[in-house]
Amino acid sequence: MVRRQSELFLPTLRDDPADAEAVSHKLLMRAGLIRQVSAGLWSFLPAGWRVHEKIVGIVREEMDAIGGQEMFMPVIAPAELWEKTGRITIPELFRFADRGGRQFILSMTHEETVTFHFSELSSYRDLPKILYHFQTKGRDEPRPRGGLLRVREFVMKDAYSFDRDEEGLDISFQKHAGAYRRMFDRCEIEYYEVEAESGMMGGSESIDYLAPSGSGENTLVTCENGDYAADLEIARGVPRPPVFPEALDRPTEVATPGITTIEELAEFLGIDPAATSKAMPVTTLDGTVVLALVRGDDRLEEAKLAAALRSPFRQSTEDEIREAFGADPGSLGPVGFRGEIVADTTLSEGQFVAGANRTGWHLRGVQLGRDFEARHADIRVPVEGDACPNCDGRLRFQTAIELGHIFKLGSRYSAPLGASFLDEEGVESPVLMGCYGIGPGRVMAAAVEQHHDEHGIVWPRPLAPYDAHVLALHGAADEVLQPAVEVAEDLSDGGLEVLLDDRAQRPGEKFADADLLGVPLRVTVGKKTLEDDAVDLRIRATGADERIPREMLRRRVEEL
Repeated sequence: MVRRQSELFLPTLRDDPADAEAVSHKLLMRAGLIRQVSAGLWSFLPAGWRVHEKIVGIVREEMDAIGGQEMFMPVIAPAELWEKTGRITIPELFRFADRGGRQFILSMTHEETVTFHFSELSSYRDLPKILYHFQTKGRDEPRPRGGLLRVREFVMKDAYSFDRDEEGLDISFQKHAGAYRRMFDRCEIEYYEVEAESGMMGGSESIDYLAPSGSGENTLVTCENGDYAADLEIARGVPRPPVFPEALDRPTEVATPGITTIEELAEFLGIDPAATSKAMPVTTLDGTVVLALVRGDDRLEEAKLAAALRSPFRQSTEDEIREAFGADPGSLGPVGFRGEIVADTTLSEGQFVAGANRTGWHLRGVQLGRDFEARHADIRVPVEGDACPNCDGRLRFQTAIELGHIFKLGSRYSAPLGASFLDEEGVESPVLMGCYGIGPGRVMAAAVEQHHDEHGIVWPRPLAPYDAHVLALHGAADEVLQPAVEVAEDLSDGGLEVLLDDRAQRPGEKFADADLLGVPLRVTVGKKTLEDDAVDLRIRATGADERIPREMLRRRVEEL
């Protein structure tokens, strides 16, 4: 296939868009691959869509290889399905009503719809199954940014597995994990397979696939010794030990008038901020006030707390705090509080300064297990430089793009939506599910973030919009254009997808556009070709140039 660039819709830009920060946002725009319609809404232009569909092709091949069956489900779903699973309250969900007043949503994912379909089956003989599709998703994203990184509409491959027991679910989960590794390897993207928080998807276990990049919505936490990797939301770190004051036999009150922050408290008492505790009251969906406790020098990781509570929550209001604790914010603590307490594991040993639940007072010498009881959980945000939980190495943080995420859902969706089966004995049980998502647009952005130079994109060969870019430096001279056409057709006959720049532009403009687009091989045909019947071959990734006789070009390209 030869595509003439004079016919291609490829509007390149000389300068970076004013609002673009991410490298992928800048270069995908400048190379003429994507264009913005509105905040978070993007069109893929022809060359950009070719890249997108090459990623889709890789994903489809690997899904089919593990027994996946491709289908297609609508993006619109009746709201009652989401009401049954409790996900109708997700803030990012697009909702609307038809002319008759019936409520619908634009699906962010398709667990509800695919489970609705699978509920038609009822026998253990129908299991296991893997179903998948590629479909547009909608997300009412409050702050779209980063080009393709945070958007309101996107294409996702979402797959769903259905098994009769935990052993079968684990097999399906591992099949997908292997398929994902092969997908990203084939896309030539550096990635980490890490522990992750399941979030609104629910379930018992999940794995994230994160690509280190200059821009992204995730933070990848790794050990300098290479034996630990996790997403920040679930990462564990070991902080430095506190410097404790002298231990006390029982808590002792100390007046702290006007002091409401950890920094003020530590300075006033002359103690290490790590020897204090920070009280974070939250209110769950049923109105219960729960006290989360972390070390004074730490921050609360809300995703970890939500997982520990198995419930969404919000910060408690001042009225709720006064009713539950009898004190104003800034003087709160665990001693005497009658509600549930979730204490970070760093508070398990030692005595800490805590609020006295009396406005303007704190307690010295508060000890978990002696002065109050609490549920232990890792709910702190790790910080760069913490010790690795597996060794003595230090933790490092990197910005990353989430390429894909796989989950063990169990019966999270099958139970409320009635997807069950009868076993050999006639006993009914809910089907156990897994879900497996990957965003081709995110993969495309990550490839650009990892493969570019100061001149433009350097596409990995499996993702490039074309295999070879033939530049005809002909001006308006047909005697140069004709050999360029012949070179392009010869490469095409050899199985390459070729872009022929036949435009009547200056050589400098053609070279600049070629560098921006980043096709792996560039072949230049100029007036010198008429003299020596040779062309210039440049490898985009290395910048290496060769002068090659025309009759040897196809063989040389095959060698590369």
